[in-house]
Amino acid sequence: MIWTNDPTRLMLVAGISVAYALVCLAPYLRTRRKRLAAARARAEAAVSPGWIVSYASQTGNAEELARQTAAMLKLAGIPARLAELSELTADDLLGAERLLCLVSTYGEGDAPDGAAAFAGRLMTTALPLPRLHYAVLALGDSAYAQFCGFGRALDQWLQAQGARSLFPRIEVDRSADAAIAAWRQQLSHLAGTSDAPDWSAPAFDAWRLCERVQLNPGSAGAPVYHLALAPVSGVLPDWQSGDLVQIAAPADPDHPRDYSIASVPADGRVHLLVRLHRHADGSHGVASGWLTQQLAPGGTLPLRCRPHRRFRLEENADRPLILIGNGSGIAGLRGHLRARALAGQDRNWLLFGERNRAHDFHYRAELEALRQAGRLTLDLAWSRDGGAARYVQDLLPARAAQLRAWVADGAAIYVCGSLQGMAAGVDHALADILGRDQLDNLIAAKRYQRDVY
Repeated sequence: MIWTNDPTRLMLVAGISVAYALVCLAPYLRTRRKRLAAARARAEAAVSPGWIVSYASQTGNAEELARQTAAMLKLAGIPARLAELSELTADDLLGAERLLCLVSTYGEGDAPDGAAAFAGRLMTTALPLPRLHYAVLALGDSAYAQFCGFGRALDQWLQAQGARSLFPRIEVDRSADAAIAAWRQQLSHLAGTSDAPDWSAPAFDAWRLCERVQLNPGSAGAPVYHLALAPVSGVLPDWQSGDLVQIAAPADPDHPRDYSIASVPADGRVHLLVRLHRHADGSHGVASGWLTQQLAPGGTLPLRCRPHRRFRLEENADRPLILIGNGSGIAGLRGHLRARALAGQDRNWLLFGERNRAHDFHYRAELEALRQAGRLTLDLAWSRDGGAARYVQDLLPARAAQLRAWVADGAAIYVCGSLQGMAAGVDHALADILGRDQLDNLIAAKRYQRDVY
């Protein structure tokens, strides 16, 4: 080693050392804060262990409403334990007096990931709960045949166990304000207070469309566009990879659409990937048509960022990462890859599927550059190009040994893309390779996360 007394070099070495120490320290501090927060929550709940606020969220809506519910109870002097539904045990339910459940539905009536373990462990058994009083806020989308299917199933199971409903189940169609207001009103009666915190969602801010580029010219599929957006105020909000934005189209402002963010704050822009939806009669989707065909570059739109805690990296930031997706689902996975590149994390494996390699390889140059730099393992499936692996789920069986090795080495799995076909196919393939029990354990440990639609 060559040592030097040059002050400039010494300062440079010191700066690099401090920066490295901060990078190493950040994950520890995040974990420590979470443990301290959990300990505080347990201590508060111990004062009044009879109240539990539980949630099962796929995109974060139910979790945020549950946090607001717990805050309202606390304001009224009623400490309550806040917990994901799958964290609850039979003893928790037997010991509770009040259980408030805020749950979403995954796909056609299934339990979301945050409730899968609870549904499999408890809702398949009999559990006498005669002293339990409960309420259910069920979140769903009436576009699905099994609207609020899991919320209804949970309500029916609790009734069958002898638990008594505090008030009729409240169902929320696509975050409808009236239904959420009804839940808040019922809570006010329970808590004996009308001095409740503000439950309104953050206001929409004005953003500008800076760039719009079609990524798949010549594709046999619907056009897919890359959008770059910037706040009109010039103040960029903070977000994490995995988070969402909500955009309110002028023709339907009461039902904002969620889009995965394909960028990180260091990019200086919110990047989105929007596929133009065409109805059978040839008309365009309300939001996708406006964003890709009608809104002119330089025009403004109402947008707000929304945390998506079930798809953030958080505790998985330092793990090897397996990313699986198809179509426009590459947006959420690209956000993670950009975050990993900034953090110097190179154990990344992307399995991606689309129609044709020639036209539908979204962000091709960027992904191939990562692969060539040794920062990404890349496997691809093309449904219209022939070959055995036509869909992304078809890639998994041939790579079973590699997948098991990555999981054994601590890898987390993130899936983003279409609910129909892809998500179910990937889940079945993973269960065949790892075993359903191990896959359920990965869900419970938040090492198997999904953002599907």
